[in-house]
Amino acid sequence: DIIKKTKPNEIYNLAAQSHVAVSFKIPEYTSNADALGSLRILDSIIKINPKIKFYQAGSSEMYGKVQSFPQTEKTPFYPRSPYAVSKVYAHWITVNYRESYNLFACNGILFNHESPLRGETFVTKKIVKGLCRIKLKKQKKLYLGNIYAKRDWGHAEDYVDAMWKILQYKKPEDWVICTGKQYSVKQFINLVAKNLNLKLFWRGKGLNEKAYSEKNEKIIEIKKEYFRPAEVENLKGNAGKAKKHLNWK
Repeated sequence: DIIKKTKPNEIYNLAAQSHVAVSFKIPEYTSNADALGSLRILDSIIKINPKIKFYQAGSSEMYGKVQSFPQTEKTPFYPRSPYAVSKVYAHWITVNYRESYNLFACNGILFNHESPLRGETFVTKKIVKGLCRIKLKKQKKLYLGNIYAKRDWGHAEDYVDAMWKILQYKKPEDWVICTGKQYSVKQFINLVAKNLNLKLFWRGKGLNEKAYSEKNEKIIEIKKEYFRPAEVENLKGNAGKAKKHLNWK
């Protein structure tokens, strides 16, 4: 009904239950929104107007237990969460409809992208907000999970620019969008602390690793409940194709 009413030229499907950890708690809802949601839009396009261009928001989480390094458009998927599995379905159904019905349907395989609008349960925003509150003495401790997970982080504004360029390209294809740089969650914490003039001293290992302030107060603790049932340790992309053909960086 919405597609009939609005008569769009382009559809960007950014709708999702997009929190990886939450997808383990509500797998059915996640699959319904993230996998079948894409199918419903594609099916509507072929029935209403097959000329509508379609962008599917893929995710670096689809690579999961990475099969090659860095990850490109040719790297096989190995999803490690209900979220990632749903996104893999959405990816392949987009390819299937493109090939079956000659649609201008594309997948953007976007690596982590952040901005001040990021939700507060996502690790980047959680760290920034938590350390700001600790600095202002409004909070005593920050609890985190796997601080050794490595990610390729970019800015959402740059990545939305890439989405638009993907739909303006001469033919429908699939694209990796990333920075090609990698940081661990721990490095991210240290960068935020440095920006806030908070001196952190790390002690201990594994679940017993903690960060202390100059006054020897425990600021950061690791909690098992924040680990995922299946972890994704090491994501780093190569956006060479987008740089070459979309003139994007």
